[in-house]
Amino acid sequence: MKNRLVLSASMLSAALLSTGCVEQRVSRYPSLQPRPIERRSNAEPVAAASAAAIPDPSLDATLVTYAKTLATTDTGFTPAADAAERAVRAARGDTPGGERWIAAQTALAKLDSFRAATSSAVTDLDELAIGRARDAKPPYPALEALHARGEAQLTAEVNRIAAIQAMLPGK
Repeated sequence: MKNRLVLSASMLSAALLSTGCVEQRVSRYPSLQPRPIERRSNAEPVAAASAAAIPDPSLDATLVTYAKTLATTDTGFTPAADAAERAVRAARGDTPGGERWIAAQTALAKLDSFRAATSSAVTDLDELAIGRARDAKPPYPALEALHARGEAQLTAEVNRIAAIQAMLPGK
């Protein structure tokens, strides 16, 4: 019986010791293996080729109207700017509030009306482009080209007005 008890005790201790050699499934330390989130790609998704803009007759008609507005303001602005420049040069010896100075201010105000019409057209073209983007429509090349032309015209007008105003006495 004593042998049996020793044999049972030795088998029990061997069984308990052998469990220490078995791989532990739960660890107190984190695994160094990459987690699933670390295996995913952070690359930007490839965008599908943008669809070509479908011709839009109503938008084309609207763009023709804005193109005419920009052409009209451009045609009228240049001679008005030349006249304003002459008026400002004539007002150089005049004091602010004098007759020639007021004539120069009036000519500058006329330039501002052309600039305002150009700015309004560019703003409307901006709104058309924003509306197309909001509706998930592809860019419309004619709209983009006219908008770029309007922006360039507006920038040129603003710069020319600023240059003429800088020449005005009392500034």
